Amino acid sequence: MTLEFEEYRIHEVADGEQALAFVKTVRPDVVLLDVMMPGLDGREVLQALRKMPAHADIPVVFFTAKAQHEELRALSALGVAGILCKPFDPMTLSDQVRDIWRNL
Repeated sequence: MTLEFEEYRIHEVADGEQALAFVKTVRPDVVLLDVMMPGLDGREVLQALRKMPAHADIPVVFFTAKAQHEELRALSALGVAGILCKPFDPMTLSDQVRDIWRNL
């Protein structure tokens, strides 16, 4: 909801399978993925995206509740555009996403 008040057009899906189906119909500028999701988790969705030639370059930002240094380093090594830790401040979420977007 926080991002909807900004200049972003947001599309929400329920799980990893729906995310992969969605990117085939609407090529998003960036994908925000929770690391832990029903069905395919965020890592699996990222891996599947990277295997899709037309979608391999879509920037991905992970949300994670696991903010330990090792976990963050492992996620970063996957080549994501950014990692946002939960809990996050809804008042600064748009700024955080915008900062990641500007640094692509």
